[in-house]
Amino acid sequence: MSRETLKTLFHPFVTDAVALPDAASRYLFLGAEAGFAKPEGFAAELTVVQDFRPEFRRLEASHQHPVPTVAGDGYDGALILCSKHKGVNEDRIAEALQRVKAGGLVLVAGAKEDGILPLRKQLDRLGFAPESMPKYHGVVVWFTVPADISVQASTLAAKPVTVDGRFETRSGLFSHAHADEGSELLASRLPTNFDGNAADFGAGWGYLSVMLADASPRTNRIDLFEASHEALEHAKRNLAHNCPDLTARFFWQDLGNEPPKEKYDLVIMNPPFHEGHAAEPSIGAAMIKAAADALRGGGDLLMVANRGLPYEPIVAQHFKQHGEVCRNARFKVLWAKR
Repeated sequence: MSRETLKTLFHPFVTDAVALPDAASRYLFLGAEAGFAKPEGFAAELTVVQDFRPEFRRLEASHQHPVPTVAGDGYDGALILCSKHKGVNEDRIAEALQRVKAGGLVLVAGAKEDGILPLRKQLDRLGFAPESMPKYHGVVVWFTVPADISVQASTLAAKPVTVDGRFETRSGLFSHAHADEGSELLASRLPTNFDGNAADFGAGWGYLSVMLADASPRTNRIDLFEASHEALEHAKRNLAHNCPDLTARFFWQDLGNEPPKEKYDLVIMNPPFHEGHAAEPSIGAAMIKAAADALRGGGDLLMVANRGLPYEPIVAQHFKQHGEVCRNARFKVLWAKR
């Protein structure tokens, strides 16, 4: 079921608070989710942008022709659906400012838990003089793009971050300010004599792949699978910078529904257990099954998880042997053999 905030976003057009765009107009829809319906009379060409692969595929299934990144400028307006991440919301507004021409319209909608009210205040402090309207348990905020947006765009745009002096990330990515503690625990248990082909499931910005290449310099190849297009682009840069001689390949995939096409000797992973706003431990379960299917006979899985997540029965269901490598106050590292 689609979020009600999708209806909130289009409500100013429905009520004539904002003029409906004509067929000659071009609008962006940043952070788009499946299930939206354009109001009657909304005739603008709509470029639907979604970086997260599962939601991208849902948009494809609803015949919206999404793209993972924005290209071009001179748009007449932009629609922005807020996420739960403050940095992502700000960066989407900065993106809209760069892409929409002066005098164009930007509309932003979110629920209270998305931080839409502090975001509205921030836009006011930045001089946009936004208007707003509550509807469907959310709030939609809109403003006109001024001629000079350099200060506002710079203030709102996601800032580059360097982790441990060797990894490039940016605000809004998972664990962008430091390596995730679970991944660090797993990294400390990676093999030192591996020389086969490995897959990194849910690779993020590439931390675990670099750590495996450091621990086992004779690694033949690492394939990185990640659902966030932006994170995968950072992973490409981080692998090129830290492991220039390693053969690495990069796949923007929803592992729960798009299984790898090759077989591996080792799969490493720190599976997520959230998708969008909802906690979904089943994502980790689906990735465990995907890892089992992707491993050769005798191949190994090494994964880290929150201590409280009951992944052991799922591992037992799909692997011949399995056990626990170690644990600390928050995480556990599990191993399994196909």
